[in-house]
Order: sequence, then C-alpha cells, then structure tokens
Amino acid sequence: MRNQHAPIAAEGVPFILGSFALTALLVLLTLTAHGAFAIPAAIFAILTVFILYFFRNPERTVPSSEKAIVAPADGIVVYRGRAHEPHLGVEMEKVSIFMSVFNVHVNRVPVTGRVVDAFYTRGKFFDVRDERASFENEQKGLIVETASGAKLVVVQVAGLIARRIVCYAKVGDLLERGRRYGLIRFGSRLDIFLPVETNVTVTMGERTVAGETVLGLLP
Repeated sequence: MRNQHAPIAAEGVPFILGSFALTALLVLLTLTAHGAFAIPAAIFAILTVFILYFFRNPERTVPSSEKAIVAPADGIVVYRGRAHEPHLGVEMEKVSIFMSVFNVHVNRVPVTGRVVDAFYTRGKFFDVRDERASFENEQKGLIVETASGAKLVVVQVAGLIARRIVCYAKVGDLLERGRRYGLIRFGSRLDIFLPVETNVTVTMGERTVAGETVLGLLP
C-alpha cells in the first residue's frame, strides 16, 4: 500500500507542486514588476508551507501488546459510548476521533486482521463534530476480523471541508496494526466500532496519535 515510509503523502504532491509553481511565478513577477506581486507571493508561499505540513506522514511507534487497539487517526475523541453498528447489526463500543486541518491526516489500521467486508456510502457533509455525520455523511468503512474472530469496523467520514476519502485497503487484504491504510483531506472524522467486551481506555476529549495511542484492549 502507498505512503508506508514517504515523509509526505503521495496524494499531496499535486497540491504541493501546483502551489509551489504559482509561488515561484509570483516571486518572479515581484522581481520584474518592482514588488507589485509581493503580497500574493507571500500568501502563496505560506499556503505552500501549510500544504506540506498538512500532508506530512511521520513514523510512529506501535505498541507491542497484541490486544491493544490503536487509534486510527490523530485528533480529539468526540464520542465514546455504545452505538448500533448498522453493517454488523449489533451494539458495539464506539469511539469517534475528530481531525482538524492541523492534524496528520494519514490513517492507520487499529488491529491486525483481515478485511472481510467494505462499504462506501454517498451522503451529506455535516460538520463531523455533529453526531449525524456518523450515519448521514459520505463515508468509507472496513470490517476487519482478527485471528481470534473479533470483528471491528473502522469508518472514514467526510466533513464540511474534507470531501475526498482515500482508502488503499480492499476486501481480502491482511492488514497489520499501525500500518497506514488511507487518508482524508482536509479535516474529517474516524469512527471505530469495537466489540462490547472491549476494555475501552480512551476518554472523551483525549488527544490521540494514530498508530500509538491505545483506545482499548481486546478481550
């Protein structure tokens, strides 16, 4: 899968090159037009730096415990509690993580397991901090089954600004916990549904680091 060790996510390259080219053009015009384009050049230079920052893809240290469920995204926990998962049709423990435009947007696999099903839903674009976003927004989900038979559902949810979901994983893939599997641009939410027996350790308002923060322990 893509972006396993690249410092910048590949999906950001067109944005970075385009912004850099426009910045370079404005700088050239500034030099030849006695500073008339200085302010636009400065604005696009800052924009280029921000785009580089947004698509950063840092390395992470994954916890060694096989029972640990790691956060699939950087961000803040905006929901923790029981919820009905419609694709498995059961009550599960749900954790939702809100990603602002300042968070790393590369998503990581929460547990080692095989993708047994996947779904994509076209929908609305509510603010992802609104709980309606979990069920009505555009989303891409994976159902992952561990070697012990536990099933988890991890869902990438589009938001007001983020309207482009990228998922590399497909049905049948064996995924490794902490491995990069996709991203969303530019600001969004990750929902993860866990078996009800899971010992959920993360709390509301807690900041998470994808691939490192332990959300809970499988039974």
